[in-house]
Formats: sequence, structure tokens, C-alpha cells
Amino acid sequence: MDYTIRPIEPRDARGLNEIRRMPGVFENILGHPAEPLKRSEEHIANLGPNDFQFVAVTSTGTGEELVIGSAGLSLSASPRMRHVGNVGIMVHRDYQNIGVGRALMNALLDLADNWFKLVRVELTVYEDNERAIHLYESLGFEREGLRRKTAVRNGEYVNEWMMGRVRE
Repeated sequence: MDYTIRPIEPRDARGLNEIRRMPGVFENILGHPAEPLKRSEEHIANLGPNDFQFVAVTSTGTGEELVIGSAGLSLSASPRMRHVGNVGIMVHRDYQNIGVGRALMNALLDLADNWFKLVRVELTVYEDNERAIHLYESLGFEREGLRRKTAVRNGEYVNEWMMGRVRE
């Protein structure tokens, strides 16, 4: 399957919003089925100098771009924590388990390692999202602690792992 990874643009807001509202995705991120398009538009417009976001796009049958995933890296604004970055990722349900998430994470980790010289990259993931945990562990992340009842999903509180990748 052909897709491209590139920096996010304002025109990607609709695709980003569709993924954030998608069953099979919103349960594992802080999205929900009623997420307004304006939130995605504002998110892109408000990316600051310490925020870096990529999208994975593919061509539709009509030649238009379809956003199939997104991943972001945020650097700490504190000078004492400039060696730390935080990542987040989501992939369209129809394009999961084919390497899109790994490609997006590799793009972020390339920035972290080769451009920003980050020592630590961290993320959180719901404890029952085994596919994502497997991906993160394969990229060198380790489980560092369990945060209990951090979010509500389908009327229940859920736990999440704090994971980190540290380079010496």
C-alpha cells in the first residue's frame, strides 16, 4: 500500500477530525464521537514552535488525499527539560496493522534522535491497547508506571501505562 508521511497542513483538519471520531480509534485516544471539526482546525492552527506533527496520507480512487494517520512530537518549553519529548499517535481503523503507525513513529523518532538530540521520549497508552504497546516496546519504549483511572471510556475509568524511551 502506498502512502506518504509529511508535515501536517491546515487542509488536513477534516481528515484528522474524521479519525478522531472513528470507532476503533476514539476509544484509544482522548477523542469522542461528537468531536467538532473546529477542534482539529484549532489544534493545527495552534501548533507552536515546540510542536511537530506528521500525517500519513494516501490517494483515494478519485486522486484526492486521504489522511490515514497522524503523530506528533512536543518538546518541553522548559530549558531544564529540553532533552525530553512527548509523542501521540492515531491511525485510521482501516489502515491499522499494516505499518502506518510504525512509519509515523519512526518519523517522530528520527526528529527526536537526529535533529533535536532528545535523550528521553515519553508517551501514555491505555493498558489494554496491546497492539500499540507491542509497537512501542519494539521501538525501545519501556513501561515505567501505571496511572490508574486516568480517563473515561464507554462509561468506565481506564488505566494507562506511562512509557519512556531513554537514550544514553
